[in-house]
Amino acid sequence: MADTAAKRHRDKRLLAALPSDTLALLERDLRQVSLQQGAILLEPGDRLEDIYFPQTGLVSLSVLGRNGHAIETATVGREGAVGLHGGLGGRRSFTRATTQIAGRFSAIRSERFEHLANGSAPVRDLILRYTEVLLAEAQQTSACNAMHGAGARLCRWLLQCADRTEREELPLTQDALAQMLGIRRTTVTLLAQALQDRGLIRYRRGKIVLLERKGLEECACECYDITRHEKLAPALGVSF
Repeated sequence: MADTAAKRHRDKRLLAALPSDTLALLERDLRQVSLQQGAILLEPGDRLEDIYFPQTGLVSLSVLGRNGHAIETATVGREGAVGLHGGLGGRRSFTRATTQIAGRFSAIRSERFEHLANGSAPVRDLILRYTEVLLAEAQQTSACNAMHGAGARLCRWLLQCADRTEREELPLTQDALAQMLGIRRTTVTLLAQALQDRGLIRYRRGKIVLLERKGLEECACECYDITRHEKLAPALGVSF
């Protein structure tokens, strides 16, 4: 059982970027948790007490308006972590972090991670590089929301979810898609139906299956390629 848990931690792309001896030290404090869809990990202003590394799930980072509506600024899957900058000490969340796709996560207390970071240059470097990556993605998503149509953004979002969970079948509801993209549920229905009519996805209540990735990439805005190939992967030093 312990060996299986260790393998799952090491399969995590962000952790795999660490030197093996550093990862071995970190594994002593990592625990495995399961989180259900819709679980709120952080609210804006919350102190970062735990850091989460998704193994199979997906987390959405969203900014909240005064009316309570949220719009997504970034997603975190196997390539990243939620609350990683807590390793720099005494940090708070700027966004709401919600489990968009249920799954397994590696987790560690922020205080312990900070202690490891203080004695490890590779861990500190990982925190700084990923923080830059997350900032780049948030900026790109902000531009995407302003410049691109809902259809292109939906394709980009589906592709990112598939990449970051390594699954082509995504348990996503219309409500979740509408909230993350900042559009109406009826718009999601029309867009998803159009993609299904073209044979790019199979869509039914609570589930979307990606059928034709090349076609989806052609329909997605350029933000998908920019985020995946031009900025994030080179900055982090691992592939998405």
